[in-house]
Amino acid sequence: MIAFIRGELADVSQDAAVVDAGGVGYQILMPARHLSQLPPVGEEVMIHTHMQVKEDDQQLFGFLSKEDLIIFKKVIGVSGIGPKGALSLMSQMTASELHLAVVSGDARAISAAPGIGKKTAEKIVLELRDKLDDEDLIAAAGFVTDATADAAESSEASEAVQALVALGYGRSDALHAVRRTQDGQELSAEDLIRQALTFLI
Repeated sequence: MIAFIRGELADVSQDAAVVDAGGVGYQILMPARHLSQLPPVGEEVMIHTHMQVKEDDQQLFGFLSKEDLIIFKKVIGVSGIGPKGALSLMSQMTASELHLAVVSGDARAISAAPGIGKKTAEKIVLELRDKLDDEDLIAAAGFVTDATADAAESSEASEAVQALVALGYGRSDALHAVRRTQDGQELSAEDLIRQALTFLI
């Protein structure tokens, strides 16, 4: 599989970019949001890609960040959601915005994407909630602003969320309670759990 393509941006259309890599022009379907962020034609670009192979067709889907590629792969794993629907969704929302919509159960925000109806949006929330790990949810909710500086903080928050879920609280409720408790403070997992319970009881 092609993990990424690095080369000269040769062309940009309404729904795709063409990258010249080693003399080969790769047409890559991309979300409109990412297409608008591409550099001028002629400059170097690196695009993270996913190849969709069918009996009669092969297509490359691309994203400027690995995070968006990962969430795209999770979305197309939802039953009944194809690459075009996922691409439409990723044009409407960033990976972090989609994470937050899933965490909060905000199907309305997801259904704002063209081609994504209410029932489909609800299915995405239901199925992705089980596929996103706690670190994804913590980062999406705003706990992590710098990957290295906040690594320990993310770990403490994740441990607290898992403990609250084990006590019977919903993951979304647990996440928001821990987020309210943390509020920029450096607390241990035990302190986070104890104080978060005051918001949940």
